[in-house]
This record gives sequence, structure tokens and C-alpha cells, in this order.
Amino acid sequence: MKPLSSTDGLPIGPDRIGFRPVTADDYDLLGDWMGRPHWREWWGDIETELGYIRDMVEGRDSTRPFLFLLDGRPAGYIQSWRVSDNLVEPWISKAPWLFDVPADGIGVDLSVGVETDLGKGLGTAALKAFLRKLAREGHRNIIIDPDAANARAIRAYEKAGFMPLLVAPDPDDASGRKTLIMHLETGGDPEQPEIGS
Repeated sequence: MKPLSSTDGLPIGPDRIGFRPVTADDYDLLGDWMGRPHWREWWGDIETELGYIRDMVEGRDSTRPFLFLLDGRPAGYIQSWRVSDNLVEPWISKAPWLFDVPADGIGVDLSVGVETDLGKGLGTAALKAFLRKLAREGHRNIIIDPDAANARAIRAYEKAGFMPLLVAPDPDDASGRKTLIMHLETGGDPEQPEIGS
């Protein structure tokens, strides 16, 4: 897999990003990515996370999982989930802030695949392209919920147009970690400047 290069002369813009649904053939790739330090810091246990993705792929969970592609090659993972589908247990106990965001909202989670692709604008470009896709599908309220200590992710999300909405405690973490809930309103317009710029 060819890593990104700062000398390739091409900026990583949303036009270089594509998406394809995750299939069972992608589990090994995702497992490899999930074992990397930049995933381990913010994501859960590999087998648990892969179990969630299996549930999505096999239709037991309404979350939609995708690989995002840079110039056609898998470069990271992104998923979308409906707030309204998560207003049930166990999710409302784990994330009571779900009652404080628009019920018609759609949430997004993502991570760049490999370390060598970090810090080059790939996450921001992938998120902007995905936001355009969601806006074309008619979604207006988009939520993203990074760990409040994940400065790299928060910067990328701000560059994509997200604004802080609220900070919530993580009920599964006794150490006092917090989640930053961020919001973007698309207006239903896929060419809205804060998404496409």
C-alpha cells in the first residue's frame, strides 16, 4: 500500500476521495488498522469493534460502514448512524447526550487507516467528501463526537465546518474522560461553502 507523500504535489482535496461499503472481505484490513497505535488510543477492543462492524455489514445494526478511498486505494474507515436509531438502550445509558442533539441528526465516526497518512489533511478531505454525500441524501444535522482530548481529530472536524455543541462525560470511563459533541448544519445544500471549502 503506497503511503501519501508530501512530495507528490497533489493536495488532498475531497475530489480525490471515494467511498465503498465495507464487506466481509475488509475485516482483515480493518483489524490491521484497529491494531495500530492511533486507533488503539481512541477506539475500543479490536474484536469488539469488528463485531460491531460485522453487525452492520450483516444488517443487524442500521449504522452504515464505508471504507474511504484516496485515488482508489483504501485509506480509512468512516461510518454514519442515525441519532433516532440510538435513542434506545444500551446507547442512551452510554451516551445520554443523544437527547441533547437533533433527533433527525446523523452521526459520523472515522479514522485514517495507517500512521503514515496522518497529518496530511486526509481525514479532513474524507470528512468533507462524506458530508457532501450526506447533504445530497438530504441530511441537515450532522453530529460527530470525538474524545475531548483528541486534539488532532477536533482540528480536522473544525476544518470541515463542525462547531462545538456540548461536552459530555464518558459514563464508561472512571478516569473522567469527556466527549466533545460537535454539530454541523448542512442546510441540505451539498455545495454549502463550509462543507466544500
